[in-house]
Amino acid sequence: MYLEEISAYQPQTQQEAGDKEMILAYLRQFPHDILTRENKIAHLTSSGFVVNADGTKVLMAHHNLYKVWAWTGGHADGDPDLLAVALREAREETGAVHVRPLSPAIASLDILPVWGHVKRGAWVPSHQHLNVTYLLTADEADPLQIRPEENTRVGWLPADRLLEYTNEWQMDEVYTKLLARARALLKGETQ
Repeated sequence: MYLEEISAYQPQTQQEAGDKEMILAYLRQFPHDILTRENKIAHLTSSGFVVNADGTKVLMAHHNLYKVWAWTGGHADGDPDLLAVALREAREETGAVHVRPLSPAIASLDILPVWGHVKRGAWVPSHQHLNVTYLLTADEADPLQIRPEENTRVGWLPADRLLEYTNEWQMDEVYTKLLARARALLKGETQ
């Protein structure tokens, strides 16, 4: 399922074209464990870029690990349905229950480097997240809830000022392109 989806994705930037090529190379090289953290070099992750109904706000969590506001997402952990992973992670990390896809199609492919760090008392070596992103929407009326083991805050951030909050320069381009793509979908435009 994920291999066909990633193969069919039409990159919209040079960065995405290059990352798609590398992701497919990793999938060919590590067919047996690319969906799990057992692969210490690189593994598939899935993120959800969650906007409100009119694209004026983005739902984000203030993550414990890097101490920044960031999108929701996580490891596939063996699940080949990456859209389901993105939806599950968005719900788990924010408490929002009415999260749904703006589109079932992949919105972006990005290779995200992860620096070595300690998680739950164990050292995690530096590695690559082969990230597949989906555009999601949620109901602003849903009560939000932090997940103490993962984040300290959850909230709807103003989309037009998003980069003032996120504080991760390497994610600026990713968030900017995803916001533009989400707004285009909300207006009925094609990606």
